[in-house]
Amino acid sequence: MRTNRRPGEVRDAIFGVLAARPGGASLREIEDTVRRMLGEVAPSSVRSYLRLNTPGTFERDRRGHYVLRSGPLLPETSPRRSDLRAAGAPVTPTIVPTYTFGQAKLLNADCFEWLRDQPPNTVHSVVTDPPYGLLEYTPEQQMKLRNGKGGVWRIPPSFDGATRAPLPRFTVLRAQDLEVLERFFFQWASLLLPVLVPGANVVVASNPLLSYIVSGALARAGLERRGELVRLVMTMRGGDRPKAAHEEFPGISVMPRSMWEPWLLFRKAIDGRVRDNLRRWRTGGFRRPSAEKPFGDVIQSSPTHATERDLAPHPSLKPQEFLRALVRGVLPLGEGIVLDPFAGSGSTLAAAEAVGYMSIGIEKDPYFYDLAWQAIPRLAAYKNGLA
Repeated sequence: MRTNRRPGEVRDAIFGVLAARPGGASLREIEDTVRRMLGEVAPSSVRSYLRLNTPGTFERDRRGHYVLRSGPLLPETSPRRSDLRAAGAPVTPTIVPTYTFGQAKLLNADCFEWLRDQPPNTVHSVVTDPPYGLLEYTPEQQMKLRNGKGGVWRIPPSFDGATRAPLPRFTVLRAQDLEVLERFFFQWASLLLPVLVPGANVVVASNPLLSYIVSGALARAGLERRGELVRLVMTMRGGDRPKAAHEEFPGISVMPRSMWEPWLLFRKAIDGRVRDNLRRWRTGGFRRPSAEKPFGDVIQSSPTHATERDLAPHPSLKPQEFLRALVRGVLPLGEGIVLDPFAGSGSTLAAAEAVGYMSIGIEKDPYFYDLAWQAIPRLAAYKNGLA
């Protein structure tokens, strides 16, 4: 049984379950979902926490069935810092490195911790390219990648004179890795849900091998699946002949050459009708490119140009041309905040700045945070292949 949990992890998992279920959940549902999120958890831990915080935080509306009394993500015994400030209570300040450029704000913080501290109904959209190689993005593996030696990142060979970027291990993840990935996205979406305004779009970059896991996790957390957006792009992934047998099997591709990239599309449930939600929350749809043309689910894209990579050398950098088209569409009236909780190079914030939107980015890795605050102004000014 795992014992090295961070403080409050079981607590946050319980709140994630009940925050996503306004009608409440049975004790068995809570226990099962917490185990899916965190791995093996003693049922007594879940039951003890529920019992000790009922009726203060939870309400047992019938035998073995619990609901949140007031609906916030954090328990009344551990209120949000923003709630403490509003009540006039003393709050020990937490110094978070912050960079501001135009309407973009970048924070060097853990997005899970940041989401726990946010008041409800304050974010209007999410556009993010999250870390699928969770092991690859640990400090130890990042250091090995930056030193160019050791570690678990795949370093593809050069091709046709071009140096290929490192890749996470999408094709060799074990069942245990997939379970960890599913729990990661379930917990993230559970924390995100209360912070979103009704009708907020959530667009998450994925890949064909793992999109089903992420999509299932986000749906279980309470977000509404609305389809997928397709980035139509030729990549270098796939199409290879059998390793060490390419001459023996010259007519075989082990897997299809990737020619598209899925971006999962979800939203928080709307408040009433779409028109009512648009009037109250300014969300609930997509901004059309023009009066004659609807927002489409296929966006033509080129691979990220070398000039852009020089401005922001991040292993999963997406091109500004694509991101600006996507980011512009997620706020139907052009009003509100675009959040990127895994900011990386800051490219989403740069795209939001280029189209005139407010944005917030959260980046945990100090190395990428430093890279992003330097890259955001450069990427925002990027035009037609020129910095």
